[in-house]
Amino acid sequence: MTKGIILLAAGGTGGHLFPAEALAHLLAERGYSVHLVTDSRAERYAGTFPAVAIHTVASATIGSKNPVSVTRALLALWKGFRQAKQLIRELKPIAVIGFGGYPTVPPLLAAAGLGVPTVLHEQNAVMGRANKALASRVKAIAGGFLPEGGTFADKTVVTGNPVRPAVIAAASVPYSASQLGHPFRLVVFGGSQGAQFFSSALPNAISLLEDALRNRLTVTQQARPEDAERVKGCYEKLGIPADVSPFFNDMAARIAAAHLVISRSGASTVSELSVIGRPSILVPYPYALDHDQAANAAALAAAGGASVIAQSELSPERLAELLSSAMQEPDRLAQMAAAAKTAGKADASRLLADLVESIAAGKGIAQVKGANS
Repeated sequence: MTKGIILLAAGGTGGHLFPAEALAHLLAERGYSVHLVTDSRAERYAGTFPAVAIHTVASATIGSKNPVSVTRALLALWKGFRQAKQLIRELKPIAVIGFGGYPTVPPLLAAAGLGVPTVLHEQNAVMGRANKALASRVKAIAGGFLPEGGTFADKTVVTGNPVRPAVIAAASVPYSASQLGHPFRLVVFGGSQGAQFFSSALPNAISLLEDALRNRLTVTQQARPEDAERVKGCYEKLGIPADVSPFFNDMAARIAAAHLVISRSGASTVSELSVIGRPSILVPYPYALDHDQAANAAALAAAGGASVIAQSELSPERLAELLSSAMQEPDRLAQMAAAAKTAGKADASRLLADLVESIAAGKGIAQVKGANS
């Protein structure tokens, strides 16, 4: 007998869906029936997301000032709102939880209008535009890297970002630094928007390394579909074993096996690196609308778990220098790994699930805030 239906709403990218997936696993364990509402981009996650059903609603990003584009986006969101309202009336969820991205706007607005308890989860240190539009309408806001205080401090709980069971499993793997002369595993990824830069930067940088260092390398790299074959070819010419793909289903295990990670600094990425505890070079995506990646990266760098380099400063020569130093300083990387782990919040899923249950039951956030203090 289920305790009730909880509807999760998330945009169709890993940054939004991964924390939703982590919460879904725990809510299912606690006896709830979980449904997901998202957009068509989420198909790659459908096989692993622990939902009774995955629903799609119309949505659009308001990213242009062109009046025609704005009108089209608003019409799509209005259509999505009507679809979401009908879905909520059919499912009768006891709570609706949003994880950001414009596909969350119709379900959260519909839920608030129908009197269904609502919670927002904001992964980043800077609240995204969709969540900003919804923040005044929801009962509670859970923060991944949100700073204390702010406009909605009275209903905000800093829970951290939930990480998937695979990440929790990977966190049990201790970091073992690569000693001089031994194989060195490098993992490179950039998310759905940020991988293109690394597809050129990393092969070029690695080509500048001394032979003794280059011969130690094994690379795992995420690349866009249109770049993957070119990147593979570059590594083949360099004689470097490399696994290059647009998407890895086992990325948590690959991060756990890494001696160094080079990546963008989306909230899920930073959270997973810190929970698993791996040293990283973070390159914030420079075109993020709210510069949220720079703020996320700063949080991990402050703990000593990452080096942060602006993309504009990362020439192949500079990147080769950073790689060379890292490969010759195993003790420093081990210290970074330990520092990263101290910043991780492995219990974020539990704190968020506690908050969801409290809001669904009509209670406040005081109990959850107390547990987090």
